[in-house]
Amino acid sequence: MVLMNLKGLRAEIDSMMARDPAARTRLEFVLLYPGFHALMSHRLAHAAWRRRWRILGRFISQLSRWLTGIEIHPGAKIGRRFFIDHGMGVVIGETAEIGDDVTLYHGVTLGGIAPSVDSGSQVDQKRHPTLKDGVIIGSGAQVLGPITVGEGARVGANAVVVAEVPAGMTVVGIPARIITRDKSEEKKFVAYGTPSGDAPDPVARAIDGLRGQVAELMGRIEELEARLRDKSAGDDASATPPRDKARPTAASGGKG
Repeated sequence: MVLMNLKGLRAEIDSMMARDPAARTRLEFVLLYPGFHALMSHRLAHAAWRRRWRILGRFISQLSRWLTGIEIHPGAKIGRRFFIDHGMGVVIGETAEIGDDVTLYHGVTLGGIAPSVDSGSQVDQKRHPTLKDGVIIGSGAQVLGPITVGEGARVGANAVVVAEVPAGMTVVGIPARIITRDKSEEKKFVAYGTPSGDAPDPVARAIDGLRGQVAELMGRIEELEARLRDKSAGDDASATPPRDKARPTAASGGKG
């Protein structure tokens, strides 16, 4: 059992190192990475929480928060190979659920948006997000409410997510909106959940679409106005009476 746990721990460390090129050795990782310390502390706190040793679980959680700057509620469910890079300011709520191979960066909040005016009715209710396997959440992003971020999805830095995110999609902005992504990039690791290069802006794309529609409408209006001018000119010409032929004057008629 101990050997299996050591192998599992080694796999956790190796998976974290694969996502952070700054880490040189496993020893460096174990001694100096707050994300690793917070995760190990949470394993202990969660075990105590499941055994209904709630005060002990909260105490371990708070001690970890003081030491690492990362706050993980002991009731949160976290899968394997979870990695918090940098970590300062991360908050994970009680009913949050996190799958395998998930990556979070500093300043991320997995929070609830239920009002606190009736806290009693919210006990043991789902209030926080669910992150499926392989999700990446960029620094400063806020994922709020009992929503699901689908497998392999990316949340860009500083995004505010309040709606479901389909699997494999990338969302950015406030509120977060889906942007298209190259299918060939889906399995690649995307640092900070933000695609590099020329990522399309959904707002700018919508504005460009509206501009195209306005230009088309203006062209049609100008065409209709030209037709109306032509028709009006034709009507005026047909309404003008023909001039009478000049009658002979009295002087010209008297010669004979």
